Amino acid sequence: MTEQATGAPKPQPRAPRGGAQPAPVEHLTGAQSLIRSLEAVGADTVFGIPGGAILPAYDPMMDSTAVRHILVRHEQGAGHAATGYAQATGKVGVCMATSGPGATNLVTPIADAHMDSVPLVAITGQVSSKAIGTDAFQEADICGITMPVTKHNFLVTDPADIPRTIAEAFHIAATGRPGPVLVDIAKDALQAQTTFSWPPSHDLPGYRPVSRPHAKQIREAARLLDESSRPVLYAGGGVLKAGGAAELLALAELTGAPVTTTLMGLGAFPDSHPQHLGMPGMHGTVAAVTALQKADLIVALGARFDDRVTGKLESFAPHAKVVHADIDPAEIGKNRVADVPIVGDVKEVMTDLAAVLRAERADGRSGDYSAWWQLLERWRKTYPLGYDLPQDGSLSPQQVIERIGQLAPENTVYTAGVGQHQMWAAHYLTFERPGTWLNSGGLGTMGYAVPAAVGAKAGRPDATVWAIDGDGCFQMTNQELVTAALNNLPVKVAIINNGALGMVRQWQTLFYNQRYSNTVLRDGPDADGQACNTGTRVPDFVRLAEAMGCVGLRCEHPGQLDEVIARANAINDRPVVVDFIVHEDAMVWPMVAAGTSNDEVMAARGVRPDFGDGDD
Repeated sequence: MTEQATGAPKPQPRAPRGGAQPAPVEHLTGAQSLIRSLEAVGADTVFGIPGGAILPAYDPMMDSTAVRHILVRHEQGAGHAATGYAQATGKVGVCMATSGPGATNLVTPIADAHMDSVPLVAITGQVSSKAIGTDAFQEADICGITMPVTKHNFLVTDPADIPRTIAEAFHIAATGRPGPVLVDIAKDALQAQTTFSWPPSHDLPGYRPVSRPHAKQIREAARLLDESSRPVLYAGGGVLKAGGAAELLALAELTGAPVTTTLMGLGAFPDSHPQHLGMPGMHGTVAAVTALQKADLIVALGARFDDRVTGKLESFAPHAKVVHADIDPAEIGKNRVADVPIVGDVKEVMTDLAAVLRAERADGRSGDYSAWWQLLERWRKTYPLGYDLPQDGSLSPQQVIERIGQLAPENTVYTAGVGQHQMWAAHYLTFERPGTWLNSGGLGTMGYAVPAAVGAKAGRPDATVWAIDGDGCFQMTNQELVTAALNNLPVKVAIINNGALGMVRQWQTLFYNQRYSNTVLRDGPDADGQACNTGTRVPDFVRLAEAMGCVGLRCEHPGQLDEVIARANAINDRPVVVDFIVHEDAMVWPMVAAGTSNDEVMAARGVRPDFGDGDD
């Protein structure tokens, strides 16, 4: 993760000495000062909705030629759009809302950004300073509410503090481990007169992120790599945040070690590279899950050993030593004790580690991983990803997602909701470059995909943006298609429509004796209690899309698949929504059941891998 704040204000030249006069002080309202500050930090896009407390800021925003405001339909959409913008561009995302319910509607996207380490600045209006604490109309203590899920937050009651606060907020959001920062500004501070000067001085005592790794720890990590016989490079989203994809590729090829990339790390290492084993975790590939489990050394790079990756923590990788590199010292040792802890920017860690390893190679020292690769190749060949086509001739959801990826233009950006379609997208789309896979990993937020796609398209207008969504997720935030249509943001949405809350239904199938309680999204259960995927469609997603200014398409049979996807790819003047009617019984495999050991990974239903080592 970079220590350089994205879009950070550049130092302005000092006034010349001698007889030259300093520039006259500008007298502005606090609201004008806020917009000037956003311009100065390089914010070019704000997603938001006006309301009483924040309304003073909307008037001067109308005059700005540098800051584009995109009016969303719900504050949650503003937050997710800002997150999608940030993930797609690497810049700080910005969202804005009014006080009370406007601010509280931002809590979910703020928590989402916090879990996934996304640089975000959320600006909220607050009731006038004299009314704070009186339960005034539309008052909510948004600083108190969001304290657990922000990197930092500010309450501004003095208009003179606005430039400094905005500068600090962007600096904190973008440096160290990125994250969301909330700036809550009282209405009277926005209305009052103040002076504006730039750049302000930062006042952040104690905020000193460490970027340079310790050389001794780097040498120790290199020694362990040379001595190990079963190493794995375990790369997480921190590699992407640090801009370290090239360094990861160089390190992997230098060591010859296998690479796994987490759900948040997809795109940090080319999927097509022969050293890539895929995604680890609850629904990871058998090869990736087993490689971590059988490793004697795990080099964790910008990853946090979360429960979805480790499974039952006590049984995770029992024979492995751990090198853990992360910009956030709080993550190191939090879940798994690190034998070699390395605090620092993971890009710099990989650069320094590669330099030490090259020197050791020159002296004839390197690890021998040939026997390890024989095992890995056997597992990869025996238990590849795959799926069966439905016997009734209906659409397979995996096939739909795979064909979208195969037919999409190069460098397409994909967003995903949360659930089965998210896991299928992670497996059956191909990610070769950073910034092409955006999803909600840590919080698992249903409704993320559509507004995130809107934000990604706003940040990268030349890229094709596909949102892979489920029919359940889509119904949470689909109103943002209006935002896309009216702001010339022609995203493409694939609804993987199985008529149910698919992942919950899969758990009901496997763990609740096929008792499908409240997971059917269509007409209701049939006589067998199965999800009904026929009959009246409520809602009719094609007609709903058309009502919101989009093109609506439907695909119900495999023979239509390529034609419909090609039509969607060819439409670039409006958003497109494709309702893919898929088989309701498809499941996500491989799978490690929640709370169990990764040793118990199932390649498919009823298929337990045999690793031939007596530990199965």
